[in-house]
Amino acid sequence: MVRAGHDANWSCSKLGSIVRYHTIKRRPSRAGIEKGQSMAEVFVAKVSEIPDGERRIVKHDGHEIGVFHWQKQFYAYQNMCVHQGGPACEGSIMHKVEDVIGEDRTWQGQRFSATQVHFVCPWHGYEYDLRTGECVPDRSLKLKTYPAIRRGEDIYVVAE
Repeated sequence: MVRAGHDANWSCSKLGSIVRYHTIKRRPSRAGIEKGQSMAEVFVAKVSEIPDGERRIVKHDGHEIGVFHWQKQFYAYQNMCVHQGGPACEGSIMHKVEDVIGEDRTWQGQRFSATQVHFVCPWHGYEYDLRTGECVPDRSLKLKTYPAIRRGEDIYVVAE
């Protein structure tokens, strides 16, 4: 559903999944004004429009921001992979794959983590921690993070 003042565009990713892009209007943020910076609260969607475990990609001032809904929390990152600038937030969302080591220290197979969730850049497979935006193999690399704010049933991100 697109509300007044919001334009929606559809795009198909290389993996065949359909991603909905929104072009949104700026709303000045008091926090940005107090700090003397140019900040804006950007409307993303109604909570009900992003089911738990899904994401929404929004466009703002020429940048794309991926907003993830995971276990009643919202996380927002710049949709640009640290590797080669690919659409990091558009890839698969999956639990971390862990090796299972037996008591005799032999490999027993693999399983999905019950607690750690990643998303994977579709270009070259760089994995990111969904809760922090950190690149999993090298935690010193991190996607740009935006504060995600829930106000009633509306989701906003604070962007520059």
